[in-house]
Amino acid sequence: MIIIELLIVLGAIFLGARLGSIGIGLAGGAGVLVLGLIGVPVSQSAIPFDVIAIIMAVIAAISAMQVAGGLDYMVDVADRFLRKRPKQITLFAPLVTYFMTLFAGTGHTAFSTLPVIVEVAKENNVRPSKPLSIAVVASQMAITASPISAAVVFFASILEPDVGYIQLLSIAIPSTLTAVILTSFVANMFGGPLDEDPIYQERLAAGAVHLKGRNVYEEVPGAKRSVVMFLTAILLVVGYATAISENVGLITEPTLPRNEAIITIMLATGALIVMSSKFEPVRILKSQVFQSGMSATVCILGVAWLGTTFVNAHIETIEELAGDILQTQPWTLAIVLAFASALLYSQAATTRALMPAALALGVSPLGAIAAFPAVSALFVLPTYPTLLAAVEMDDTGSTRIGKYVFNHPFMIPGLVNIALAVMFGFIFGSLIL
Repeated sequence: MIIIELLIVLGAIFLGARLGSIGIGLAGGAGVLVLGLIGVPVSQSAIPFDVIAIIMAVIAAISAMQVAGGLDYMVDVADRFLRKRPKQITLFAPLVTYFMTLFAGTGHTAFSTLPVIVEVAKENNVRPSKPLSIAVVASQMAITASPISAAVVFFASILEPDVGYIQLLSIAIPSTLTAVILTSFVANMFGGPLDEDPIYQERLAAGAVHLKGRNVYEEVPGAKRSVVMFLTAILLVVGYATAISENVGLITEPTLPRNEAIITIMLATGALIVMSSKFEPVRILKSQVFQSGMSATVCILGVAWLGTTFVNAHIETIEELAGDILQTQPWTLAIVLAFASALLYSQAATTRALMPAALALGVSPLGAIAAFPAVSALFVLPTYPTLLAAVEMDDTGSTRIGKYVFNHPFMIPGLVNIALAVMFGFIFGSLIL
């Protein structure tokens, strides 16, 4: 039966991938239904409501900032930063997407910077595929280091009291950032100048390539203020989480736990942005970030419920098969997480579905933390939204998906990035823990 149930899980995920967008979550729910009908125990306790609530609150605050003009302001800052270093765009573009995701807690912020990366690359005879490949991967990798991402918050909650929230961040941030920087040099080695690409020359001759130049940014009153408010909220989250942690103990027996603090601070920040910028809250519902973020919550609802239901039903069998290997060779957990995230399409869903089981199987906190960046292997299948957006926005044709599906420009930088991040995770973790 375990083989049949696994095929049902994989079939639901494959169907979701074919449907795309919110269809991934809908297909996940259908998979849970089928598992329940054939006798697998199903419980709503397997639904990651805590993860979903954090994502909803963070997305609401970011969407308010977007409506207030704050996101456009951040993109303009990134535009000016990249245009000062146009020849090194492959090295600096991933830093932009990494830090935007690190502070925002969601990779959806990358959508707004991808057009800037494409234009700067074209203007300087750089194949857009080079900076885009690592920039997209960096935006995914930063989720595992963001103080307010659902994946990090949930992972921190199951590591305590052995490892504190701040300890987790002090390992995750330097290991992932170092990996991104080194991988950008790898991505810069692929392919020659843009004008040597025959597909680009064909598209150029056909008039399909256009140089748009720098967008003229008109600052909206309150845009900077909304960014300051959001960044202040992140500092409050980190500061409060530090104060209530058992390692610091400034606040003992807090009435407001960490997860609840993140949710309430983010919602309150959204309210402050709305009031200070004086716009109708209904505009938030129409923003691109809100729509993408809410779609992501349904995806996590479906696929995390599906994955957790299957794992919970067979935890003893999984322990017999993989327990000894994971304990003696914890790096193999990274392979499992990478494979799962490529199917589940979410760092938070993968973390919620597999990390508790990994720790229960005897994987050490150090091994789990080091392997954590592997939940960002969302680039393996070329169907993730930011990856597809990068392909569509590159009108030079240099960023393209090969006929064998997996031979796309994001694959090698992504795998190198994860391998380096896991390696540095073990190094930094050994020093800090």
